[in-house]
Amino acid sequence: MAALSDYAEKLLLDWSMTTGSATRPTAWYVALYTAAPSDSGGGTEVSTGGYARQSVTFGAASSPGGTTSNTNTVSFTASGAGYGTVTHIGIFDNVSGGNLLWHGSMTASKTVADGDTLEFSIGNIDLTLA
Repeated sequence: MAALSDYAEKLLLDWSMTTGSATRPTAWYVALYTAAPSDSGGGTEVSTGGYARQSVTFGAASSPGGTTSNTNTVSFTASGAGYGTVTHIGIFDNVSGGNLLWHGSMTASKTVADGDTLEFSIGNIDLTLA
């Protein structure tokens, strides 16, 4: 994923290019979408089947290249209803509500039926600054 949200772009610019302070998030969560979010938010986040955002951690960025990847497995299991066709993911700073930081499309869409698990193995969520 290479799309920073408007919120994250402001954090990064304030931190790197001004003397102002920027508050760094202390936790990150993966959100699933059935319709794409944009830099300003929106999209359709999954809300059925016992869905909840899942915690994710990232390793140090590569150099050169500016890419970081998830260091934990992130799993979602639909319970009681399917999620529909998941097409995008987002990274948030809170388990509910909060601020969208990153967003992007999945390599391949995945239809998640009741009882199915959608899993992102270690290293499968890449964030890149280019």
